[in-house]
Amino acid sequence: MSAGLPADPETIEIRSEEQLDTTRLEPYLRAHLEGAEGPLAVRQFGGGHANLTYLMRFGEREFVLRRPPLGPVPAGAHDMRREHRVLSTLWRGYPLAPRSFLLCTDHAIIGADFFVMERRHGIGLRETIPEPWAHRPDVLRGIGESLVDDLAALHAVDPASVGLGELGKPEGFVERQLNGWIDRWYKALTADVGPAEPFTGWLRQTMPRQRRVALLHNDYKLDNTLRDAANPARTVAVLDWDMCTRGEPLMDLGYLLALWAENTDPPGWIHGRMPTWLDGFPTRREAADRYARASGAEIDDLHWYVVFSVFRYAVILQQIYIRYVRGQTHDERFRNFGSAVNQLTERGLALIEQGSI
Repeated sequence: MSAGLPADPETIEIRSEEQLDTTRLEPYLRAHLEGAEGPLAVRQFGGGHANLTYLMRFGEREFVLRRPPLGPVPAGAHDMRREHRVLSTLWRGYPLAPRSFLLCTDHAIIGADFFVMERRHGIGLRETIPEPWAHRPDVLRGIGESLVDDLAALHAVDPASVGLGELGKPEGFVERQLNGWIDRWYKALTADVGPAEPFTGWLRQTMPRQRRVALLHNDYKLDNTLRDAANPARTVAVLDWDMCTRGEPLMDLGYLLALWAENTDPPGWIHGRMPTWLDGFPTRREAADRYARASGAEIDDLHWYVVFSVFRYAVILQQIYIRYVRGQTHDERFRNFGSAVNQLTERGLALIEQGSI
Protein backbone atom coordinates (compact mmCIF):
# COMPACT_ATOMS: atom_id res chain seq x y z
CA MET A 1 0.00 0.00 0.00
CA SER A 2 3.02 2.31 -0.17
CA ALA A 3 2.88 2.91 -3.92
CA GLY A 4 2.51 6.56 -4.82
CA LEU A 5 3.77 7.89 -1.49
CA PRO A 6 6.66 10.32 -2.01
CA ALA A 7 10.02 9.72 -0.34
CA ASP A 8 9.98 10.75 3.32
CA PRO A 9 13.17 10.59 5.43
CA GLU A 10 11.17 9.76 8.56
CA THR A 11 9.40 6.72 7.08
CA ILE A 12 10.36 3.25 5.85
CA GLU A 13 8.69 0.42 3.99
CA ILE A 14 6.50 -1.41 6.50
CA ARG A 15 8.46 -4.14 8.31
CA SER A 16 7.28 -7.60 7.27
CA GLU A 17 6.18 -8.59 10.77
CA GLU A 18 4.43 -5.28 11.41
CA GLN A 19 2.20 -5.12 8.35
CA LEU A 20 -1.00 -3.15 8.73
CA ASP A 21 -3.99 -5.03 7.31
CA THR A 22 -6.11 -2.39 5.58
CA THR A 23 -8.94 -4.76 4.59
CA ARG A 24 -11.21 -3.46 7.36
CA LEU A 25 -9.12 -0.42 8.25
CA GLU A 26 -9.52 1.50 5.01
CA PRO A 27 -13.34 1.44 4.87
CA TYR A 28 -13.46 2.21 8.60
CA LEU A 29 -11.31 5.31 8.18
CA ARG A 30 -13.22 6.48 5.13
CA ALA A 31 -16.43 6.23 7.13
CA HIS A 32 -15.22 7.84 10.37
CA LEU A 33 -12.27 10.15 9.60
CA GLU A 34 -12.90 13.53 8.03
CA GLY A 35 -10.54 14.02 5.08
CA ALA A 36 -10.03 10.29 4.39
CA GLU A 37 -10.61 10.68 0.67
CA GLY A 38 -8.64 9.72 -2.40
CA PRO A 39 -6.26 6.77 -2.85
CA LEU A 40 -4.67 5.36 0.32
CA ALA A 41 -0.91 4.85 0.68
CA VAL A 42 0.77 3.62 3.87
CA ARG A 43 4.32 3.68 5.21
CA GLN A 44 5.82 3.10 8.64
CA PHE A 45 7.73 5.52 10.84
CA GLY A 46 11.05 3.80 11.52
CA GLY A 47 11.92 5.39 14.87
CA GLY A 48 10.80 4.23 18.27
CA HIS A 49 11.05 0.85 19.98
CA ALA A 50 7.54 0.26 21.29
CA ASN A 51 4.31 1.58 19.80
CA LEU A 52 3.91 1.15 16.04
CA THR A 53 3.31 4.30 14.05
CA TYR A 54 2.23 4.55 10.42
CA LEU A 55 1.88 7.36 7.91
CA MET A 56 -1.53 7.18 6.25
CA ARG A 57 -1.97 9.31 3.15
CA PHE A 58 -5.34 9.76 1.49
CA GLY A 59 -4.61 11.68 -1.69
CA GLU A 60 -2.83 14.83 -0.49
CA ARG A 61 -4.05 14.54 3.14
CA GLU A 62 -1.69 12.95 5.66
CA PHE A 63 -2.52 11.37 9.02
CA VAL A 64 -0.59 9.33 11.59
CA LEU A 65 -1.96 6.07 12.99
CA ARG A 66 -0.62 4.69 16.28
CA ARG A 67 -1.21 1.26 17.78
CA PRO A 68 0.46 -0.80 20.57
CA PRO A 69 3.37 -3.16 19.83
CA LEU A 70 2.66 -6.73 18.79
CA GLY A 71 2.37 -9.42 21.44
CA PRO A 72 1.42 -9.10 25.13
CA VAL A 73 2.04 -5.69 26.71
CA PRO A 74 2.36 -4.77 30.41
CA ALA A 75 -0.84 -3.64 32.09
CA GLY A 76 -1.30 0.11 31.75
CA ALA A 77 1.40 0.49 29.10
CA HIS A 78 0.92 1.55 25.47
CA ASP A 79 -2.47 2.99 26.34
CA MET A 80 -4.02 4.26 23.10
CA ARG A 81 -7.19 5.36 24.87
CA ARG A 82 -5.22 7.53 27.28
CA GLU A 83 -3.08 8.98 24.49
CA HIS A 84 -6.13 9.87 22.41
CA ARG A 85 -7.83 11.39 25.44
CA VAL A 86 -4.79 13.60 26.02
CA LEU A 87 -4.13 14.56 22.41
CA SER A 88 -7.76 15.25 21.59
CA THR A 89 -7.67 18.23 23.95
CA LEU A 90 -4.13 19.13 25.13
CA TRP A 91 -3.32 21.01 21.90
CA ARG A 92 -5.60 23.81 23.09
CA GLY A 93 -3.22 24.72 25.90
CA TYR A 94 0.05 23.18 24.69
CA PRO A 95 0.45 23.76 20.95
CA LEU A 96 3.37 21.31 20.64
CA ALA A 97 0.95 18.41 21.23
CA PRO A 98 -0.46 17.09 17.91
CA ARG A 99 -4.22 16.81 17.76
CA SER A 100 -5.86 13.38 17.76
CA PHE A 101 -8.97 13.05 15.60
CA LEU A 102 -10.22 9.48 16.01
CA LEU A 103 -10.01 6.58 18.49
CA CYS A 104 -10.99 3.02 17.57
CA THR A 105 -11.41 0.37 20.27
CA ASP A 106 -12.95 -2.26 17.98
CA HIS A 107 -10.25 -4.94 17.71
CA ALA A 108 -11.99 -6.40 14.65
CA ILE A 109 -10.47 -3.55 12.61
CA ILE A 110 -6.71 -4.17 13.10
CA GLY A 111 -6.56 -6.39 16.20
CA ALA A 112 -5.88 -3.65 18.77
CA ASP A 113 -6.91 -0.18 19.90
CA PHE A 114 -5.56 2.58 17.69
CA PHE A 115 -5.98 6.28 17.12
CA VAL A 116 -5.38 8.67 14.23
CA MET A 117 -3.83 12.10 14.68
CA GLU A 118 -2.53 15.00 12.64
CA ARG A 119 0.84 14.83 10.87
CA ARG A 120 3.47 17.31 12.01
CA HIS A 121 6.40 17.84 9.65
CA GLY A 122 9.84 17.98 11.20
CA ILE A 123 13.03 15.99 11.75
CA GLY A 124 13.70 13.55 14.55
CA LEU A 125 17.09 13.69 16.27
CA ARG A 126 18.17 10.42 17.86
CA GLU A 127 21.67 9.01 18.46
CA THR A 128 23.40 11.62 16.32
CA ILE A 129 22.95 15.17 15.06
CA PRO A 130 23.15 15.49 11.24
CA GLU A 131 25.28 18.00 9.40
CA PRO A 132 25.49 20.95 9.32
CA TRP A 133 24.01 21.20 12.81
CA ALA A 134 26.50 18.85 14.52
CA HIS A 135 29.14 21.59 14.34
CA ARG A 136 26.89 24.52 15.19
CA PRO A 137 27.23 25.05 18.98
CA ASP A 138 24.72 27.89 18.85
CA VAL A 139 22.06 25.63 17.33
CA LEU A 140 22.88 22.77 19.72
CA ARG A 141 22.56 25.06 22.72
CA GLY A 142 19.22 26.21 21.35
CA ILE A 143 18.04 22.58 21.06
CA GLY A 144 19.01 21.85 24.65
CA GLU A 145 17.45 25.02 25.98
CA SER A 146 14.20 24.45 24.08
CA LEU A 147 13.97 20.92 25.50
CA VAL A 148 14.07 22.38 28.99
CA ASP A 149 11.79 25.34 28.21
CA ASP A 150 9.18 23.16 26.46
CA LEU A 151 9.08 20.84 29.47
CA ALA A 152 8.65 23.73 31.89
CA ALA A 153 5.86 25.06 29.66
CA LEU A 154 4.05 21.73 29.81
CA HIS A 155 4.29 21.66 33.59
CA ALA A 156 2.82 25.17 33.71
CA VAL A 157 -0.39 24.09 31.92
CA ASP A 158 -3.38 23.91 34.24
CA PRO A 159 -4.72 20.37 33.64
CA ALA A 160 -8.31 21.46 34.23
CA SER A 161 -8.01 24.17 31.57
CA VAL A 162 -7.50 21.51 28.89
CA GLY A 163 -10.03 19.01 30.20
CA LEU A 164 -7.46 16.82 31.96
CA GLY A 165 -8.13 17.78 35.55
CA GLU A 166 -9.16 14.21 36.39
CA LEU A 167 -6.31 12.46 34.56
CA GLY A 168 -4.38 9.95 36.64
CA LYS A 169 -4.06 9.72 40.41
CA PRO A 170 -1.54 12.32 41.57
CA GLU A 171 -1.82 11.54 45.30
CA GLY A 172 0.98 9.15 46.25
CA PHE A 173 2.33 9.30 42.69
CA VAL A 174 6.05 8.97 43.51
CA GLU A 175 5.64 5.93 45.78
CA ARG A 176 3.26 4.26 43.36
CA GLN A 177 5.67 4.81 40.46
CA LEU A 178 8.57 3.36 42.39
CA ASN A 179 6.66 0.25 43.46
CA GLY A 180 5.16 -0.21 40.00
CA TRP A 181 8.45 -0.08 38.15
CA ILE A 182 10.12 -2.44 40.62
CA ASP A 183 7.25 -4.89 40.07
CA ARG A 184 7.62 -4.59 36.28
CA TRP A 185 11.34 -5.26 36.61
CA TYR A 186 10.84 -8.60 38.32
CA LYS A 187 8.12 -9.64 35.87
CA ALA A 188 10.40 -8.98 32.88
CA LEU A 189 13.67 -10.48 34.13
CA THR A 190 15.66 -12.81 31.87
CA ALA A 191 18.56 -15.06 32.82
CA ASP A 192 21.21 -12.84 31.21
CA VAL A 193 20.23 -9.72 33.17
CA GLY A 194 21.83 -9.17 36.56
CA PRO A 195 19.97 -8.39 39.79
CA ALA A 196 19.16 -4.82 40.80
CA GLU A 197 18.54 -5.21 44.54
CA PRO A 198 21.14 -2.60 45.65
CA PHE A 199 19.56 -0.20 43.17
CA THR A 200 15.97 -0.76 44.25
CA GLY A 201 16.89 -0.80 47.94
CA TRP A 202 18.46 2.66 47.75
CA LEU A 203 15.45 4.00 45.88
CA ARG A 204 13.06 2.71 48.53
CA GLN A 205 15.12 4.03 51.44
CA THR A 206 15.67 7.54 50.05
CA MET A 207 12.37 8.26 48.28
CA PRO A 208 11.64 12.03 48.53
CA ARG A 209 8.40 13.70 49.49
CA GLN A 210 6.18 14.68 46.56
CA ARG A 211 5.89 18.47 46.30
CA ARG A 212 3.92 19.44 43.20
CA VAL A 213 1.30 18.14 40.82
CA ALA A 214 1.44 18.90 37.08
CA LEU A 215 0.74 17.30 33.74
CA LEU A 216 3.58 14.89 32.96
CA HIS A 217 4.62 13.58 29.58
CA ASN A 218 6.31 10.61 31.30
CA ASP A 219 8.65 9.79 28.39
CA TYR A 220 10.08 13.22 27.61
CA LYS A 221 13.36 13.15 25.65
CA LEU A 222 14.93 14.49 22.47
CA ASP A 223 13.79 11.70 20.14
CA ASN A 224 10.19 12.18 21.23
CA THR A 225 10.27 15.64 19.69
CA LEU A 226 10.23 16.85 16.10
CA ARG A 227 12.53 19.71 15.18
CA ASP A 228 12.21 22.38 12.50
CA ALA A 229 14.33 21.15 9.56
CA ALA A 230 15.53 24.69 8.86
CA ASN A 231 16.29 25.49 12.51
CA PRO A 232 16.39 22.44 14.83
CA ALA A 233 16.47 24.74 17.86
CA ARG A 234 12.75 25.24 17.23
CA THR A 235 10.42 22.45 18.36
CA VAL A 236 7.64 21.45 15.95
CA ALA A 237 5.97 18.78 18.08
CA VAL A 238 6.26 16.66 21.20
CA LEU A 239 5.24 13.04 20.49
CA ASP A 240 4.40 9.79 22.34
CA TRP A 241 1.87 10.74 25.01
CA ASP A 242 0.56 7.28 25.96
CA MET A 243 1.94 7.55 29.51
CA CYS A 244 0.80 11.13 30.13
CA THR A 245 -0.64 11.67 33.61
CA ARG A 246 -0.68 14.07 36.55
CA GLY A 247 2.04 13.76 39.16
CA GLU A 248 5.34 15.11 40.46
CA PRO A 249 6.97 17.07 37.57
CA LEU A 250 10.51 16.26 38.70
CA MET A 251 9.80 12.78 37.32
CA ASP A 252 9.89 14.28 33.83
CA LEU A 253 12.99 16.37 34.50
CA GLY A 254 14.81 13.45 36.13
CA TYR A 255 14.06 11.23 33.16
CA LEU A 256 15.30 13.85 30.70
CA LEU A 257 18.53 14.36 32.62
CA ALA A 258 19.08 10.60 33.04
CA LEU A 259 19.46 10.49 29.25
CA TRP A 260 21.38 13.78 29.03
CA ALA A 261 24.91 12.64 28.16
CA GLU A 262 28.05 14.68 28.82
CA ASN A 263 31.47 14.18 27.25
CA THR A 264 32.95 13.33 30.67
CA ASP A 265 30.61 10.37 31.23
CA PRO A 266 32.19 6.88 31.25
CA PRO A 267 32.19 5.31 27.75
CA GLY A 268 30.03 2.39 28.89
CA TRP A 269 27.08 4.70 29.51
CA ILE A 270 25.92 4.52 25.95
CA HIS A 271 22.44 3.12 25.45
CA GLY A 272 19.62 5.62 25.24
CA ARG A 273 21.82 8.67 25.65
CA MET A 274 20.86 11.81 23.84
CA PRO A 275 23.74 13.32 21.78
CA THR A 276 24.04 16.14 24.30
CA TRP A 277 27.78 15.58 24.74
CA LEU A 278 28.37 17.62 21.58
CA ASP A 279 29.91 21.04 22.01
CA GLY A 280 27.19 23.63 22.57
CA PHE A 281 24.62 21.63 24.53
CA PRO A 282 24.11 22.76 28.13
CA THR A 283 25.43 20.47 30.84
CA ARG A 284 23.01 18.54 33.05
CA ARG A 285 23.58 21.08 35.80
CA GLU A 286 22.88 23.99 33.44
CA ALA A 287 19.74 22.28 32.17
CA ALA A 288 18.51 21.65 35.72
CA ASP A 289 19.15 25.25 36.76
CA ARG A 290 17.38 26.56 33.66
CA TYR A 291 14.32 24.46 34.52
CA ALA A 292 14.36 25.73 38.10
CA ARG A 293 14.40 29.34 36.88
CA ALA A 294 11.64 28.74 34.32
CA SER A 295 9.35 26.81 36.68
CA GLY A 296 10.18 28.30 40.06
CA ALA A 297 10.47 24.74 41.40
CA GLU A 298 12.80 23.55 44.15
CA ILE A 299 15.12 20.89 42.75
CA ASP A 300 17.33 19.98 45.71
CA ASP A 301 16.16 16.34 45.56
CA LEU A 302 16.52 16.05 41.77
CA HIS A 303 19.34 13.50 42.14
CA TRP A 304 16.87 10.84 43.36
CA TYR A 305 14.64 11.41 40.33
CA VAL A 306 17.61 11.03 37.97
CA VAL A 307 18.68 7.76 39.61
CA PHE A 308 15.11 6.46 39.60
CA SER A 309 14.80 7.35 35.92
CA VAL A 310 17.92 5.35 35.03
CA PHE A 311 16.27 2.35 36.70
CA ARG A 312 12.96 3.04 34.99
CA TYR A 313 14.67 3.23 31.60
CA ALA A 314 16.39 -0.08 32.30
CA VAL A 315 12.97 -1.61 33.01
CA ILE A 316 11.54 -0.19 29.79
CA LEU A 317 14.36 -1.77 27.76
CA GLN A 318 13.99 -5.04 29.66
CA GLN A 319 10.28 -5.17 28.85
CA ILE A 320 11.16 -4.77 25.17
CA TYR A 321 14.02 -7.28 25.43
CA ILE A 322 11.89 -10.04 26.96
CA ARG A 323 9.52 -9.76 24.00
CA TYR A 324 12.53 -10.43 21.74
CA VAL A 325 13.71 -13.35 23.90
CA ARG A 326 10.22 -14.87 23.80
CA GLY A 327 10.03 -14.50 20.02
CA GLN A 328 7.15 -12.02 20.20
CA THR A 329 9.20 -9.67 18.01
CA HIS A 330 12.08 -10.48 15.66
CA ASP A 331 13.31 -6.91 15.36
CA GLU A 332 17.12 -7.25 15.46
CA ARG A 333 17.47 -3.81 17.06
CA PHE A 334 16.49 -5.51 20.32
CA ARG A 335 19.07 -8.33 20.26
CA ASN A 336 21.58 -6.56 22.54
CA PHE A 337 19.11 -4.92 24.90
CA GLY A 338 20.06 -7.35 27.68
CA SER A 339 23.61 -6.03 27.85
CA ALA A 340 22.26 -2.48 27.58
CA VAL A 341 20.08 -3.12 30.64
CA ASN A 342 23.11 -4.32 32.60
CA GLN A 343 25.00 -1.16 31.62
CA LEU A 344 22.13 0.98 32.83
CA THR A 345 21.94 -0.72 36.23
CA GLU A 346 25.69 -0.22 36.61
CA ARG A 347 25.24 3.42 35.70
CA GLY A 348 22.52 3.87 38.30
CA LEU A 349 24.70 2.39 41.04
CA ALA A 350 27.55 4.68 40.00
CA LEU A 351 25.23 7.71 40.20
CA ILE A 352 24.22 6.68 43.72
CA GLU A 353 27.86 6.66 44.77
CA GLN A 354 28.48 9.94 42.97
CA GLY A 355 25.74 11.66 44.96
CA SER A 356 24.76 14.28 42.35
CA ILE A 357 23.62 14.66 38.75
